[in-house]
Amino acid sequence: MSSLPLRSMSTASPVPSVAEAGEALRSGRLAAVDLLRLHRDRIAAVDGQVRAFWAEDPRAERLAARADEELAAGHDRGPLHGIPFVVKDMVDVEGLPTTNGSRAMDRVPAARDAEAVRRLIEAGAVPLGKVATYEWGFVGPEQGLEFPPAANPWNTAHITGGSSSGSAAAVAAGMARLAVGSDTGGSIRSPSAYCGVVGLKPTRGRVPGEGFFTLSPKLDHPGPLAATVAEAALMLDVMAPGAGAASRIGAGAGGLTLGYARDWFARDPALDPRVLAAMDEAASALSLAGARIVEVQMPGYDLLEAVGAVMIHAEGLRLHERSLREWGDLWGRMATQTVQAGVVLTDEDLARAEALVPRLSAEVDRVLDGCDAILTATTLSPAPPFAAFDKGAVWTPMRTLPFNVTGHPAMSAPAGFAGGLPVGLQVVGRHGDEGMVCRVGAAFEAATDHGAQRPVL
Repeated sequence: MSSLPLRSMSTASPVPSVAEAGEALRSGRLAAVDLLRLHRDRIAAVDGQVRAFWAEDPRAERLAARADEELAAGHDRGPLHGIPFVVKDMVDVEGLPTTNGSRAMDRVPAARDAEAVRRLIEAGAVPLGKVATYEWGFVGPEQGLEFPPAANPWNTAHITGGSSSGSAAAVAAGMARLAVGSDTGGSIRSPSAYCGVVGLKPTRGRVPGEGFFTLSPKLDHPGPLAATVAEAALMLDVMAPGAGAASRIGAGAGGLTLGYARDWFARDPALDPRVLAAMDEAASALSLAGARIVEVQMPGYDLLEAVGAVMIHAEGLRLHERSLREWGDLWGRMATQTVQAGVVLTDEDLARAEALVPRLSAEVDRVLDGCDAILTATTLSPAPPFAAFDKGAVWTPMRTLPFNVTGHPAMSAPAGFAGGLPVGLQVVGRHGDEGMVCRVGAAFEAATDHGAQRPVL
């Protein structure tokens, strides 16, 4: 088997797509061990600027060699066989500590892989290692912690969003095509929007949470980040067998009715007008691709956000109160302040918030009764600069938390740029219908060139 890399790639080149690498692996033009080397070379070339990669998985070479042996013997585990991926450091990877981005977390290596990671490895994917996150998955970025915050590859003076910050940055920077993340209030989708990649929050419960650090049990959603919608769908189908997402890629937008939730964000004073223009252009692109676009009225955003905020803060305090009390001197300032905000919330506050969830979820269901999927903005502005956070946490306006509350699947896909920084279109589907979300996302991707754009590092 040839050890020559694809297209005579230099060590500074972004890694090849899953489809391109997969074809070369199966034809014998590329070995999985050399594909692993291409990823490592890319990390070495650009991660000094991006700061996404934290720890290397010592099994990678052995698993890449296993992939070569199996493919040569005709044992094909599927489209991810031999393909490297990275994992957010709030997710267990065997032999590596799960730090959650905090000095207060012990450094005992995980005894086993998180179930979703195990499934990827069983499908032949090769774990590269761990990537950056915000401390405990709360807010950020914060300087002065053990690990520096990841930088946005489009402009390293700007943030990536959180908390799957390293996952999005690694994919955007061409260090990996695939990344595992988690999303409690937008932590897959907001960094995907800010970094110009695809992030998919599945239906609540679709991907097993075993081995994922819990921030808010009722809001947490493990899921994939990837360079394209098709690659995210391939990941989801492995992480959640039976999802059937990849089979819907290529079906196009023809015949679909898509609800455009324009009023849900267009009047928000925090909205960057360039984001509104990008969303209008996205709806237009899908209309030209054959979809019928109808404007829809969503449940009030303020109530959805308030319910989610109560759940995050109240559950966060319950989970972290002992750690903060006993090891608070090791905590960063932003995470400390976020957890302490839960002190003012009572059990009755949490119960009232949770009691609203079925009603709010049903209201989103009623919107989806009249359309195949909902279109809206992921974030209301492009990524802010690090300098904006010099004095503490800064509110970044998004439209993501409601779908953690209701549990609907939601994807952010690249939708253009504002001031040279990416923005994202959010596609929301019915419970359990990630396939439709991926179909719409892929149709939009095919109708534009936004997903093909990559930063130059």
